[in-house]
Amino acid sequence: MNTWLAAAAAVAFATFLIHTFVGGREIARPLLAARDLPRIPRLTAYYCWHMVTILLLAMSAALGWTAAHANTPLAVLMLVLALAFTALSLALVVAYRVRPWYLPQWSLFAAIAALTGLGLA
Repeated sequence: MNTWLAAAAAVAFATFLIHTFVGGREIARPLLAARDLPRIPRLTAYYCWHMVTILLLAMSAALGWTAAHANTPLAVLMLVLALAFTALSLALVVAYRVRPWYLPQWSLFAAIAALTGLGLA
């Protein structure tokens, strides 16, 4: 068992839970209820929200699998995704001049990336 990858899987699963239960209440529900937004962009954003939910669950499962069954290409893919999501989050922070803790997802993806990188080392 690769404990670093198991830790990455645990953080990815915790991120999934936070996204689903906290973010769902704080972000997704108000987004869906926002009648000042046109219907199709609102539904598209809501759809994307659920795509992220599925992706986070898949990332946690994939990292859990690689922790128990060595699969370097799968772990590298999870690392690349976590790094890309970290970069995207930080780019939004910079581009829109938002305090980093207002969009905290970068920190969770950075932790997933770091633990995955350690697991691959």
